[in-house]
Amino acid sequence: MAEQAIRLRKQLESANFDPQIYVKQLSQQSDGDRDLQEHRQKIQTLADETAQNLKKNVYRNYRQFIETAKEISYLESEMYQLSHILTEQKSIMESITQSLLSTDKDETAKEMLAAFPKDTEEVKQKTLTTLLEKVEGCKNIMDTPGRYLVYNGDLVEYDVDNMAQLQKVHAFLMNDCLLIATWLANRRGTVKYKYNALYDLESFAIVNVKDHPPMKDMFKILMFPESRIFQAENSKIKKEWLEILDETKKNKVTKEKHKKEEVEVPNSPVRPEASVSTNPFDDKETNPFDSEEAVDLSLEWIQELPEDLDVCIAQRDFEGGVDLLDKLNEYLKGQPVNLRVKNLRVKVDERVRQLTEVLVFELSPDRSLRGGPKATHRAVSQLIRLGQPTKACELFLKNRAAAVQTAIRQLRIEGATLLYIHKLCNIFFTSLLETAKEFEMDFAGITGCYSAFVVWSRSSMKIFVDAFSGQVFDSKESLSTAAECVKVAKEHCKQLSEIGLDLTFTLQSLLVKDIKAALQSYKEIIIEATKHRNSEEMWRKMNLMTPEALTKLKEEMCSCGMSSFNQYTGDDCWVNLSYTIVAFTKQMMAFLEEGLKFYFPELHMVLLESLREIILVAVQHVDYSLRCEQEAEKKAFILQNASFLHDTVLPVVEKRFEEGVGKPAKQLQDLRKSARPIRVNPDSTMSQV
Repeated sequence: MAEQAIRLRKQLESANFDPQIYVKQLSQQSDGDRDLQEHRQKIQTLADETAQNLKKNVYRNYRQFIETAKEISYLESEMYQLSHILTEQKSIMESITQSLLSTDKDETAKEMLAAFPKDTEEVKQKTLTTLLEKVEGCKNIMDTPGRYLVYNGDLVEYDVDNMAQLQKVHAFLMNDCLLIATWLANRRGTVKYKYNALYDLESFAIVNVKDHPPMKDMFKILMFPESRIFQAENSKIKKEWLEILDETKKNKVTKEKHKKEEVEVPNSPVRPEASVSTNPFDDKETNPFDSEEAVDLSLEWIQELPEDLDVCIAQRDFEGGVDLLDKLNEYLKGQPVNLRVKNLRVKVDERVRQLTEVLVFELSPDRSLRGGPKATHRAVSQLIRLGQPTKACELFLKNRAAAVQTAIRQLRIEGATLLYIHKLCNIFFTSLLETAKEFEMDFAGITGCYSAFVVWSRSSMKIFVDAFSGQVFDSKESLSTAAECVKVAKEHCKQLSEIGLDLTFTLQSLLVKDIKAALQSYKEIIIEATKHRNSEEMWRKMNLMTPEALTKLKEEMCSCGMSSFNQYTGDDCWVNLSYTIVAFTKQMMAFLEEGLKFYFPELHMVLLESLREIILVAVQHVDYSLRCEQEAEKKAFILQNASFLHDTVLPVVEKRFEEGVGKPAKQLQDLRKSARPIRVNPDSTMSQV
């Protein structure tokens, strides 16, 4: 039989197995329905074995599956970022290479001079005015003095994300800006275009886009936080656009530099050093241009700093951008502030704003949250270096709050409640611990941010407790299950003490309402059950029928703390106690043990009053039965049960409560004193001990 099963398995697992041929052969070879049923049973058995083996392998490798999934998620996020960086770098490097390796630059320049002879500035302005009359919504363009047309032409704009054609535009390149106008569908007179956008030459960078047919003859304009792609009519016009744009940007920079140098030259002759007054109050009347000579801003790296910052932002090289800013601040430290420095600061501050917006976007909850707290380290550290630790702290905590909410929301509610709570606590407290460690590393020395982290921890705990209570208390789980779940949460909460964060009080304060309600509800269940048993009480000894049942009861009572229970057992599986009293004892001790698992100071009176009410139900029932019973033998049996309650059960309850709480319960002591049992005298008279 085993050999047939092995042979069948090999046949089904073979690479060239064809189910249709197999079924056809089987139908031909079988003698009847019975053979087919037997064969079906064999295949079903084989399928069950395969499913069982698969399940065992899944359980055996469960942790590896989880770790592998996490690693794949982290790798996916890193590969996405790496792909984005490489794509941007590739485009920029190709643009640089093409510019450096251009062999016909001089020839093109000559063609440009022949095609576009140098007109006077007045002629260029008139040409621009004539062209702009065809553009709707740009009457104020010519308000800027000295502005004239350099180049213009038709282009086609494409979508950056999916490379779909958007619209046809006409671009006007002026000596200080670039105007983009769209074509009007319904022309009115001489107006052919409609104003779309105006960009300062210093606010964008030009990047050549490599040809990928049919997408060719394109170039990209980078303006943070957006970019636009345009397509020229052919490769020659694209080349002209790239070179003229680059040349115009350089001319503007050079022209501004010359203007500033002319302003810096003083009109009056320099006073000789001997004529400098030694009066300290003469400092107020010094020439303001003297200070400009002390700051050298002609260094190449300073001149190229704004464009270098644009490149760093486009390439997502945040560290490089902040390094450049630190270098500039160190260079200007202690230097006098003049007009040139102020102008440079204006340009740099705009790049700082753009860089900050990029870093803020990196930390936004809309970004991928799979990388964990460490994925935010890069953006947070650069924001801190930019002098914005408060914003970095706020964004970091918002990012982690969204990550915690997402993790809890994605946790599947399946199986036993205790298993779900173990998973929930593991996810939440591990995330909280990792966040705290990352926070301490990122914001070390910035003491003002630690209070924000404490507030965030409390709000995160509220999210955790909402999920916890919804599964444990709202689903009406048993008190023992709820107690175990709370115990698990407390144990995980204590792990945070290794980083100096104690949220135990916060956890208790958020759970106290639900725990009180659970204790009250279970107390009512015990009281109702006790009253129901009391109504059917016959005051008879228990007969457990078998020695095994008696042994089991002894073990249960011993585990409840009733070490003297053996003295109430008789021969032949009899117990000299009522079933009602024994059931009440086990139920009340179980309630006490579960209540002590919940215990914290705010629950002291709730637990104590619940115990008192439960005990009173049993004590009052015994007292009532003693007063109403007429038979002497039954009265003696009731008295024996009362003695068990008073001398054995109540002292154990008091002792266990004191051990669990740390202090005695005066209310339980007073209750035991007031519930003294009644004994029967030999002459059948009643008296209290």
